[in-house]
Amino acid sequence: MDVSRIRALRGPNLWSRHTAIQAIVTCADGERAIADLPGFEARLRDRFPELGDLIPSDRLDTVSMAHALEFAALSLQAQAGCPVTFSRTTQTVEPGVYQVVVEYTEEDVGKLAFERAEQMCRAALADAPFDLEKTLKELRDLDEDIRPGPSTGSIIAAAQARGIPYRRLTQGSLVQLGWGSRQKRIQAAETSFTSAIAEAIAQDKELTKQLLHAAGVAVPVGRPVEDEDDAWAAAQEIGLPVVVKPQDGNQGKGISVNLTSEAQVRQAYRVAIEFRDDIMVEKYLPGHDYRLLVIGGKLIAAARRDPPLVIGDGSHTVRQLVDIVNSDPRRSDGHATSLTKIRFDEIALARLAEQGYNADSVPERGVRVVLRNNANLSTGGTATDVTDNVHPELAAAAIAAAQTVGLDIAGIDVVCDTMLKPLEEQGGGIVEVNAAPGLRMHLSPSFGKGRPVGEAIVGMMYPDNPGGQPDSGRIPVVAVTGTNGKTTTSRLIGRIFEENGLRVGMTSTDGIYVENQRIDTGDCSGPRSARNVLAHPDVDAAVLETARGGLLREGLGFDRCDVAVVTNIGLGDHLGLNYITTVHDLAVIKRVIVENVAPTGAAVLNAADPVVAAMARHCPGQIIFFALDAANPVLATHRAQGQRAVYVEKGDIVCAEGRKKQRIPLARVPLTRHGSIGFQVENVMAAAATAWALGLSWASIERALAAFISDSATAPGRFNVFDYRGATLIADYGHNPDAMMALVKAVENIPAKRRFVVISGAGDRRDDDIRQQTEILGQAFDQVILYQDACQRGRADGEVVALLRQGLANSQRVKHIEAINGEFLAIDTALHSLQTGDLCLILIDQVEEALAHIARRIAEAG
Repeated sequence: MDVSRIRALRGPNLWSRHTAIQAIVTCADGERAIADLPGFEARLRDRFPELGDLIPSDRLDTVSMAHALEFAALSLQAQAGCPVTFSRTTQTVEPGVYQVVVEYTEEDVGKLAFERAEQMCRAALADAPFDLEKTLKELRDLDEDIRPGPSTGSIIAAAQARGIPYRRLTQGSLVQLGWGSRQKRIQAAETSFTSAIAEAIAQDKELTKQLLHAAGVAVPVGRPVEDEDDAWAAAQEIGLPVVVKPQDGNQGKGISVNLTSEAQVRQAYRVAIEFRDDIMVEKYLPGHDYRLLVIGGKLIAAARRDPPLVIGDGSHTVRQLVDIVNSDPRRSDGHATSLTKIRFDEIALARLAEQGYNADSVPERGVRVVLRNNANLSTGGTATDVTDNVHPELAAAAIAAAQTVGLDIAGIDVVCDTMLKPLEEQGGGIVEVNAAPGLRMHLSPSFGKGRPVGEAIVGMMYPDNPGGQPDSGRIPVVAVTGTNGKTTTSRLIGRIFEENGLRVGMTSTDGIYVENQRIDTGDCSGPRSARNVLAHPDVDAAVLETARGGLLREGLGFDRCDVAVVTNIGLGDHLGLNYITTVHDLAVIKRVIVENVAPTGAAVLNAADPVVAAMARHCPGQIIFFALDAANPVLATHRAQGQRAVYVEKGDIVCAEGRKKQRIPLARVPLTRHGSIGFQVENVMAAAATAWALGLSWASIERALAAFISDSATAPGRFNVFDYRGATLIADYGHNPDAMMALVKAVENIPAKRRFVVISGAGDRRDDDIRQQTEILGQAFDQVILYQDACQRGRADGEVVALLRQGLANSQRVKHIEAINGEFLAIDTALHSLQTGDLCLILIDQVEEALAHIARRIAEAG
């Protein structure tokens, strides 16, 4: 068994809407059915009994080693606690070669599980040992390290429930919510609204106390100290008992409370100075330790925090009791679970000594042994929800504290006897205001019910719209795919958005554009470029050209789109690559954007292409069909059902729904040359249908279409027309048989004395596809100039030109064929031969360079 080409599908993909690991697995003859491997199934189950019924014991002749690998990779993740359920193994056209797909929730965990599953299968094959427990621990530890913590996870879950898209920007807690100009960011319990100044104030505990005191909020008295002697002096000034703590600490680190002697104060200072340089001493307030959570000026949750402790049973030592408590599965070393393991360190030993115990003491049954003075969850404390008990005046004091410091999310630490009375009545006070507070004590308290704090944070960041509808944080997203017309259609849609005052981000095969400025070059029609556009803060609407290659490599760069446009599916569009051998295979890939239309969205489909029209049943939203012919059976049936359709009638584009019709005269759309260029008419219909689906005004649609010109600046390489000494030049990037047929139909409507064509072919196409291009062109052109691309894509020199020449062998029209080595020389050869009234179609390879070359030659000609 050979495992190769492992990929992470990071968005909705060919197989599912789940993120997944995909690999190509090649099995030897004896591995294509594990029934042919004596004892393999039993040995595999022996090493991993949890495989259960995933491997059907009664059909081992249909289960290959690739299937066994699939089942093992999925089950390892499931046993490690990852919520995964989807996997699939599919035979390719090559015997013994399979595509294996396994869902993951964290990419690194999925890849490691795949790797360990392969090792397990090889161990079972060789009857070698495999350490399952070590593997599961490795996966659990990795998952805990990289998955979002409780605070971040709760916010992400709340955003998902609201339909707000998210993207993790790091393996830490930095997350983008929403898209484009609607995006906001969180980092655990910090948000885009969290002020850096407010955080700095909160970190300075002395300054915080001064501000709160000035605002009339009850706080304990205290002051900063310079050294150990000053700490004892301050304690005497304030009056014992006191608290010693770092001035800008967090998570209870270095805090010592209820200190009643000089020795304790000095020891506490030495502990605190290990964490921070600035130390303060303040009055100890008797009572319980409470944390109140304020979000957006509202009290959302409150919890009583109790210090870590164990209860004696008369037989176990304190150390053993701590081990027993820490064995609770809700406790871990970090913050991934609802509780943290109790730290049994020097601070715990010192607290034990105060109670007359050491680590090996055996407390009597029922005796409570406290292991720390502070009650932070991060050191092993517990939390009890008391939200429903908070007195309104106490809640108001907490809200005032958060607002005084300036925090949108604040954890207010209060010490008092009860939540049922105002602070002033019981001598309590606010001892700290914390930025970026931990949320897990409120999400999963040790006792009491959890509170929807993630929902409160998302609601603060994305308040409901004026009409009461939840804000999804989304911008309009249009995905465009197909064999031909994608880029022109995308640019048309972008122009309509601009006419509506929206800033447009667009991906295409020639770059990423934001507000018509190219910010990246090259083929940017993949998911990475889509994510870049959706992360750009100046994008109000996104038009994403979505190519086959990116879908296969990584899936979509978004979770769903508002409109999916499929222009057509051509016969020669990369067939034979990546196990895509038929038009049906290609359609299954292209329709991924249709399958991921929002339920409130629409798919715009070419009714004249049966393969595209068949995608309609896979769309969760509405369908708008378009076709040049109003009598097209698919379109006519759709219209008869009262559904939306776009077609051409009497020189107008007609957008019809039931008895309602909106007409756009083709004479007012320069791109179509009064409707004479059929493929451009189809592009315009697709763009108009998209704008219609999005509810944009007809006036803006017509203005945008009237102003759109397909020149080398607006749509480079997309039927750019030039005049050269009285001859007509057309530069186009068409590179497949379908494009050739569309171009032939277009140029036949343009009068010409003689017709020239300059063409090369992409080396990564099938031989038949390359020959077919010139077979089509040979019916419409008098003179043909063949040239070799700058990159042959695996072909030998002259091989592509020879195939193109073969395609012209049966042409009755072509009078002259010339082969030139080099694109620019081929263009110059054609230009030199042109006379007034001639037409020359130049099928360019290096789009920008070729267009620049043509522009220079036109300028030289005056």
